[in-house]
Amino acid sequence: MTHSSKFMLALGRGGLDSMRGGGKKKEDQSSAEPSFQSDPSNPGAWDDDLDPPPDIDWDEPPVYELVGSGNRASTTVVAQGNLLSAKRLSISAPAQPKPYTIPNIINSKSPRLNIVIQIVGSRGDVQPFLALGRELQIEGHRVRIATHDVFRDFVTEAGFEFFPIGGDPSSLMAYMVKNPGIVPKFETIMSGEISRKRRMVYRMLEGCWRSCIEPDPENNIPFVAEAIIANPPSFAHVHCAQAMGIPVHLMFTMPWSPTRAFPHPLANIERTDADPMTTNYLSYGLVELLTWQGLSSVINGWRRKSLGLDPVPTLTGPSIAEALQIPFTYCWSPAFVAKPQDWGNYIDVCGFFFREEPAYTPEDELRDFLSSGPPPVYIGFGSIVMDDAEKMTAILLGAVRTCGVRAIISRGWSKLGSSQQDPNVMFLGDCPHEWLFKHVSCVVHHGGAGTTACGLLNGRPTTIVPFFGDQAFWGQMIAAAQAGPSPIHYKSLNENNLAEAIRYCLMPKARNAAATISRKMKADNGVRAASRSFHCNLPVEALRCDLLPDEPAVWLYTKKKKTLKLSDKAAFILTENNKIEAKHFKLYQPKPIIIENQRWDPVSAGSSVLLGMLFDFTVGFSQVFTGPAKVFQSKEEGGGKKEAAVTFGKGFGKMAGVLPKATLVDFPLAITEGLHHLPRLYGDEVRNHGQVKDWKSGCGVAGKTFGYGFVDGLFGTVTKPYEGAREGGWAGFGKGLGKGAMGLVTGPGAGMFGLFAYPFLGMYKSISTSSLSPSQRKILLARQVYGSYMARQREYAAQDGGQEWDEATQNIVLEAFERRVKRG
Repeated sequence: MTHSSKFMLALGRGGLDSMRGGGKKKEDQSSAEPSFQSDPSNPGAWDDDLDPPPDIDWDEPPVYELVGSGNRASTTVVAQGNLLSAKRLSISAPAQPKPYTIPNIINSKSPRLNIVIQIVGSRGDVQPFLALGRELQIEGHRVRIATHDVFRDFVTEAGFEFFPIGGDPSSLMAYMVKNPGIVPKFETIMSGEISRKRRMVYRMLEGCWRSCIEPDPENNIPFVAEAIIANPPSFAHVHCAQAMGIPVHLMFTMPWSPTRAFPHPLANIERTDADPMTTNYLSYGLVELLTWQGLSSVINGWRRKSLGLDPVPTLTGPSIAEALQIPFTYCWSPAFVAKPQDWGNYIDVCGFFFREEPAYTPEDELRDFLSSGPPPVYIGFGSIVMDDAEKMTAILLGAVRTCGVRAIISRGWSKLGSSQQDPNVMFLGDCPHEWLFKHVSCVVHHGGAGTTACGLLNGRPTTIVPFFGDQAFWGQMIAAAQAGPSPIHYKSLNENNLAEAIRYCLMPKARNAAATISRKMKADNGVRAASRSFHCNLPVEALRCDLLPDEPAVWLYTKKKKTLKLSDKAAFILTENNKIEAKHFKLYQPKPIIIENQRWDPVSAGSSVLLGMLFDFTVGFSQVFTGPAKVFQSKEEGGGKKEAAVTFGKGFGKMAGVLPKATLVDFPLAITEGLHHLPRLYGDEVRNHGQVKDWKSGCGVAGKTFGYGFVDGLFGTVTKPYEGAREGGWAGFGKGLGKGAMGLVTGPGAGMFGLFAYPFLGMYKSISTSSLSPSQRKILLARQVYGSYMARQREYAAQDGGQEWDEATQNIVLEAFERRVKRG
């Protein structure tokens, strides 16, 4: 599993810092995270973005309720004063997957892309993506791995570019072992740990964004992402892709998409009146809801400051990947856990990602131990960080001696070990599992997806000792396949039940079951299947340059209603030969992402706008007074009048800026779309009138909403009762009559409000996109730097004898351009 996905969820809605009454110190906002710079010749050019927006409340009170007192105190999730349960969630379980058209179903050749792979988690989360990255490199793509700083050597030694995103995975491991549930313990909340982790999340979001546009930190070679692959807990993926207008593809080692087949591995719903399949489906919404409650302020603050994007609407945030149908690839064997039938065709189960077995020569001590007796049992917990490693070591040694077996115990991040010498036990440091598991009888570990896969691939019976997250899920799957006993939670582990588990693994039944799984898994090629899944979901035609199909299009040339998608190379050749002018270029987005606010009815839609307006106005009002006061009190800022005036102006600007947009755009739009979508609450479909991109499309959508609103409303008074009577007799006739009467209100109502709302929305979008945002300027700068670098590389290649090839490419571009011009 990703060892940090559960950590992200456990952040809840912030945390109650025991010191929240005090002011925020300067050192609290800093970290050991590196300061990423875009240009070594201009140090700190973009470093101002490392400072988060001032209005993020890192100590935001959680939606937790304290239950009990003293040592019996615990935390409980609450929503509006009531316990949150599966049947109370406003989440529906659709009968069929939503339709999805695979963009590249024939898997035609993709242009060579710059791909950034963003990973948050442990080494076990990073390792599978190294195998995928190698396959993508073979396909001709440039691959950058963006993950935690501690994995720099691990990534670079595998032959990949590395970009540090910050974050401390060992700190995450320790946090999650202490807080194994979705809701953190009360003492964790009171300690201020939540606040510190939320700051860490902000830095990792910023690091992921910089990994899309900044040069290589080591050699300063420019890089601009043209596609993103990520695991879900990196959280920046969809937002970075939206800012750049490029494809994004999620890949993960644990179930993350709603299904009836099994519950979310991180959910623990004990009481519900719903049937098990519905409960399974709703558990995913529960986890997503808690995750979004915990991180929405951090993510939206980062979106606003670093990406220049509007906040993600409250109702959209928890299910954004599902709503946008972001392609998803699961990295486990379908022979082990089959793809659920209710997953759409944008979701694939491809197989475990196995890297090439690394070259490894065992040290003499390990080689001698293996050859001195029967195959030992392997026991290890990898990157898990435990409070009491000595107690765990004693349990392991006791179980091994009770069974009378030999054992290799991996020290791991918890540094397991004992001063007592035992000839039947060897404590081992780092050793590739691919090699080691060929020489053991069975394996006992924490249940990370990678370790689980490696053990099963080698046909080794497995005992899972889960600590958190999806580890118990994999243990249950192994037990269901009879390749091991039921998982034993680490808090329940003792000498006796571990000894019993080891004995089960040494039985012929377990060995035969593990061997059967191994044979099926060896028929998979997970990495190749995942690469195929990635390429099938790429909008290849949109990505291609119109003149050089093997190159990605990054510029849009528009003049006199003629448009061309151009690569850096094609654009350079055409401008160099005076065929086009660079002033007609603009950044091209091959895969625009539009995040819509989900409106269900006019009452909730309108009230949410009013509450949001009131909140923003209050924040601005408070900043008018508290901003200058903090400046004068701060020795670091010097207490200057200029700084105080700036903070006063920002607060007043926020107050003044709230009302016009809310009254002219947000509130009328909320009422319009609330009325338009209201029939969905009783099962009716509603028309899609298109997207508002500028004032022209706004007027078009307004006209359609008005016209169809009245037509559908009037006709519905006749057609709805007739359809209801045909399907349900007199009872259906009554329901249809009610639907028709409702449509007579909602359709014309949406049409009349829409005449005002949509044109103003179009004008607002036209004004907001009339100039480049700071993030767009950075993308443009990165694109220009990258294009200049590639031009210099072509010049160097020409000097080394590559002139003939360059002239051939130039002729191809010029001839293709002339043909386009003649065709008009």
